[in-house]
Amino acid sequence: MNRSTFARALMACSAGALLLAQPASAREQLTGEQQLTKMLGNRVAGKPVSCINLMDATNTTIIDKTAIVYSAGAGVYYVNRPQWPDQLNDDDILVTKTWGSQLCRLDIVQLHDRSGGFWRGTVGLNDFVPYRLPPKEKTPKQG
Repeated sequence: MNRSTFARALMACSAGALLLAQPASAREQLTGEQQLTKMLGNRVAGKPVSCINLMDATNTTIIDKTAIVYSAGAGVYYVNRPQWPDQLNDDDILVTKTWGSQLCRLDIVQLHDRSGGFWRGTVGLNDFVPYRLPPKEKTPKQG
């Protein structure tokens, strides 16, 4: 292999390595709505409710500038699109002061920065929309 062929091969490998090393932030980012749609999958929206039981909310996910999703087991997600959703950041910690066993519409959620722990803002909760998996279709038994 002569020098110019080697130099071209080296440049091609370097260019390929740069493409592979592209940071995640430079790749296509999903919008909050796209993230929510992906998370909900084929779940179907139900009738909104004013409150959910805290004991049922096993996991909470913040969707940037969009919603807070509370997992309630059995594949049910409660989506809350709060007032001032532009405050939501998926790296924040939610601090909610409740007066009973339920989380309700009009409750205020404080947002705290995960790295420094300082207060970043608040959002006011709205109704919770339950999303459930559709019932499985029964297949007829073959005799």
